[in-house]
Amino acid sequence: MWPIVFFGLFIASLAGWLFTWWRQRIRIRQLERSKEEIQIEETLVFDFLHGLGEAFTETIRAADLHRLIVEGASRVLDAQGGALYMMERAGGKLAPSFISKGCPPFIDVPTHILQQAASNSAALESYLRLHAIPPGEGIIGRVWQTREPVLLTDLANAPELAGLRGTSLGAASVMVTPLLYGKQNMGVLALGNGPSSPSFTPSDFVVFKSIAEQSAFALYNAIIYSEANEKKRLDHDLEIARDIQRILLPSEAPVIPGFEISGINIPARHVSGDYFDYLTVDNDKLGVAIADVSGKGVPASIIMAICRSVLRSQAAGNPSPADVLQKVNRQLYPDIKEDMFISMAYVILDHVHGAVTLSRAGHDAPILFDHIAGTAVPVKPPGMVLGIDSGSVFDRITGDFSLSLKPNDCLLLYTDGVTEALDGNGDEFGPERMIECVRASAPEGAPAIITGLIDELRSFVGAQPQNDDITLIAIRKT
Repeated sequence: MWPIVFFGLFIASLAGWLFTWWRQRIRIRQLERSKEEIQIEETLVFDFLHGLGEAFTETIRAADLHRLIVEGASRVLDAQGGALYMMERAGGKLAPSFISKGCPPFIDVPTHILQQAASNSAALESYLRLHAIPPGEGIIGRVWQTREPVLLTDLANAPELAGLRGTSLGAASVMVTPLLYGKQNMGVLALGNGPSSPSFTPSDFVVFKSIAEQSAFALYNAIIYSEANEKKRLDHDLEIARDIQRILLPSEAPVIPGFEISGINIPARHVSGDYFDYLTVDNDKLGVAIADVSGKGVPASIIMAICRSVLRSQAAGNPSPADVLQKVNRQLYPDIKEDMFISMAYVILDHVHGAVTLSRAGHDAPILFDHIAGTAVPVKPPGMVLGIDSGSVFDRITGDFSLSLKPNDCLLLYTDGVTEALDGNGDEFGPERMIECVRASAPEGAPAIITGLIDELRSFVGAQPQNDDITLIAIRKT
């Protein structure tokens, strides 16, 4: 009796041990498979993050980064497809930056496009790649507007997607998230699975949001690099423009019997809207021009170049500065925008007769220094700026004005960048201070006037940045 009992207990213990061993083997295999899946997922995530790391270099193109984000997120989460929508530069809509092959549409597709897609898949792809999304339109527009990520396994809340559910084109579950970095809302990332693929889980959604955070950081960094590179290109172009403009402006003053001339141009930016020039009128006469185009930077410099060309075409052989300015105005008027104009002063020096003739087109009044009296006063012949009147008023107002310069008398032409220079308290340099500087330095000659004014200006403004172009021309009768 007892042997049979012991044998039965032995068999039962053996069976229990075998069952436990079998259960443990199954559990070990499950753990090994889970470990392999985790390792695969870790590898995919690592590869994805490694790819995003290229966004922190200057070598990756924006299109490649967009593709990497969508395809990397799809691989990590085993999605059927994905799409990345980025904010347009104008900021009003989202434009598709990358849509992967086989990606379910995330927008409402018109019936006629679906009918075309039945025979030509390119029709749907073209529509999706060309359709920009305004805020609030569909699931993409709503997520962008609300800045909240969503996981949808029931498409009842997305009617634009529910219409295709159950078809080969439709999505059964989607994850959509805004791409946020700080206050920047750069776009939307979306992943979708069709009816033949498993639905996304809450765990997938957690990973998806983490991927979106890293992607947003990479995109923002890529945008910063892109803007920096664009600035470098613009700076390079501006350097070239400055070199070209430097060629257009005279490098040194001409030598003319009976007169001493000195001039300088200091742009506030890379290029200047100020202009000065020395023009040969004929064998006896030299023209001296100074001008200031409204505005600053590239637009003003372009108008300046046009003005130079027109003035040079009209100056040769014409002894009347007013007539030259009238002809320049008639040529420039049709091509200057309504909010732009040019002020100019044009002087003709006749070294044979020692005569000086001035015409002023709305420009700052030149300063005349009388050597004997020791006075410096503005000279204000009438005139209006170039480019705001076709000629009927301009021609009537603008005329020639003769100046009588005795030996050692000086004439200073300048732009308002001198008088309107600001110090640290916001006070202007002003015409009175400029006149005093002219009186102090004019007895020493034309170059001394320029040097004295520039030194006084720099002392006045201190560390304040230059806020306007500065041009000075001093003429002394010898």
